[in-house]
Amino acid sequence: MYAQIEEKLFQNRYRVDAGRPHVTIRDPAYCRERCAGKECTHVCPAACYRVQFDGSVELSTEGCLECGSCRIICAGHGNVIWDYPRGGFGVSYKFG
Repeated sequence: MYAQIEEKLFQNRYRVDAGRPHVTIRDPAYCRERCAGKECTHVCPAACYRVQFDGSVELSTEGCLECGSCRIICAGHGNVIWDYPRGGFGVSYKFG
């Protein structure tokens, strides 16, 4: 099933705005020390969030679908800063 999702995500194109990510983690230490569930790693359909061995959360915005799920799931913690990418950058859907 996972390979099928990756194949579908590969249909999208993403233009990276180097040095200006549209999503950031406000305080990485908060994720490591105070966020037990790491919900962002489960809810992101593009798997942009990954738990590291030390319990920290790594964010890679390349491939982000700009759905805002991480912003919603982390609203109680307030540790995700999310904004739309600048014009011309971000996801470009193949079928619309």
